[in-house]
Amino acid sequence: MNNTMARKNFGAKPYTYPQPVLIIAAYGENDVPSAMNAAWGGISDYKEITMDLSKGHKTVKDLRERGAFTVSMGTLSQLVACDYVGVVSGNKVPDKVARAGWHVEKSSFVDAPLIQELPLALECKLISYDEETGVLKGEIVNVSADESILDENGNVDVKKLQPITFDPFNNKYIVLGETVGNAFKDGLQLK
Repeated sequence: MNNTMARKNFGAKPYTYPQPVLIIAAYGENDVPSAMNAAWGGISDYKEITMDLSKGHKTVKDLRERGAFTVSMGTLSQLVACDYVGVVSGNKVPDKVARAGWHVEKSSFVDAPLIQELPLALECKLISYDEETGVLKGEIVNVSADESILDENGNVDVKKLQPITFDPFNNKYIVLGETVGNAFKDGLQLK
């Protein structure tokens, strides 16, 4: 019996599946907030996030000048605004955060804005940015969550957060929420 799977090759692509919808925010001149949508990023060390962000973005310029930024998780209720800050350039629309309908407050931990409508955020200090590759590394100083998305134990409830992810194969957003197993427990069945 042949157990070989038929596979389609896509070539070298930046496709993890699904990809988080990350909204990066920073302060620019006169404390005007900027924000952008990015899917190419993830945790690269215990207190570190790494993303691939082009130097042409206004938000990248702002976070490099301030040395700080926040990374919020895109949510179902803010899907349109999250997509908007990804398709409109802050270089052309300097008030795009306000046009997205978002309100900001200053982080208590870093010199960067927290977007009130996005209830889960990483608050980060810039570690490094490579202009040639676009690789940005940030130190996670704090993770903050609005109480509206917490469960009775004080943990983030994915059903209340309703995070969205990006499907790079189909250019779609997908909402997460169904629990299907227990991490660090279910695999013990095979011991």
